[in-house]
Amino acid sequence: MVRKKGFKYRFYPTDKQKAVLAKVFGHTRYVWNWALELRTDAYYEEGESLSYTDTAKRLTDLKKEKTWLREVSSVALQQKLRDLDQAFQNFFDGRCGYPNFKSKHDKQAARFASNAFTLHGKKLSVAKVPGSLNVRWSRDLPDEAKPTSVTLTKDPAGRYFVSITSAVPDPEPKPTATNEKGDRKSVGIDLGVADIVVTSDGWKSGNPKYLEDDLYRLRKAQRRLSRKEKNGPDGPSETWKKQKRRVAKIHAEIQGWREDFLHKFSRRVAHENQVIALESLSVKGMQQNRSLARPISDTGWSTLIEYKAKEAGRTVVKIDRWFPSTKRCSECGYVTESKPLSVRSWDCPRCDTTHDRDINAAKNIRTAGLAGAFQKANGSGGHSKTRDAFRIERSRPNAHGPVNE
Repeated sequence: MVRKKGFKYRFYPTDKQKAVLAKVFGHTRYVWNWALELRTDAYYEEGESLSYTDTAKRLTDLKKEKTWLREVSSVALQQKLRDLDQAFQNFFDGRCGYPNFKSKHDKQAARFASNAFTLHGKKLSVAKVPGSLNVRWSRDLPDEAKPTSVTLTKDPAGRYFVSITSAVPDPEPKPTATNEKGDRKSVGIDLGVADIVVTSDGWKSGNPKYLEDDLYRLRKAQRRLSRKEKNGPDGPSETWKKQKRRVAKIHAEIQGWREDFLHKFSRRVAHENQVIALESLSVKGMQQNRSLARPISDTGWSTLIEYKAKEAGRTVVKIDRWFPSTKRCSECGYVTESKPLSVRSWDCPRCDTTHDRDINAAKNIRTAGLAGAFQKANGSGGHSKTRDAFRIERSRPNAHGPVNE
């Protein structure tokens, strides 16, 4: 089996290349905004839904009128129309909101298909961009990789990246992870704020709080930005642009530290365990709590584990968000009343076991995850979320209170 995988690298363009890339980003952004306005007006004014083919035909006429669009590769312009068409498809399928107009102050991107770039060894050249790009090859492309597209990006901090999408064969599954008894290793993971990750075997990650550590520096930079002139007669001032890049660099540093922590942890968990059980949380809903919004955003929950587990051939089971993992005793199954976040440990009134709140939740997640993995393996329902496990627990005698005799 062959699949597509992206390999991201940083590159350092020359001044001449920067000037050309600025045109590439500007022209592709213009085409995106033009096509978005065209499709929106056509629908609301004429009741017509334009497709990629319709906009591609009109782009030919636009290039006759706007001759400066020919300064960059036509492939990049066509790919931007394809990206917009995919954005509309995602909107219609309910995966995201309505496409937005792009700004030159945000992240810039341009994609090139295989007929618009050449890659020989470690020399990468892109159509109408002079010379080869100075790419920092932090890791080698697999020998069997067949590049299909190249995406050049520039983030608000002024850093340039290249993402090479390649067709690669599916990796060989890792050897089955087993414990000392020879059984498949499994782990339940409870996500939190005080500790980003707590596992069922008692390990706690702590919370590095990268945002909190740099909050003073970030706030100071943002205050300076607010004093710069943004809406002058000629647009944002140069000092505003420089200060905005400084703010973006701080955000980029925080993001880099956070991703480094999460990638290392997720890789270790995926390699050491055969079955991984996770909570299915509504992070967006939890961020509505003003007291928790910033700490939840700082943990970076959404980037955890799933794709690495898939690469390693592991089973990931998502537990339904309503499963009572926190208030259920992992020893006897007794379910107590809900507990506020201030309660970090509690005693089971049935078996007198003292529980650490987070470790107990992780153990319950692991138990429900194993039940879900068993259902999956035996074809009984094939659900990715173990709502059935919750129903099983509710149907057990005395699962929600003392014995009725």
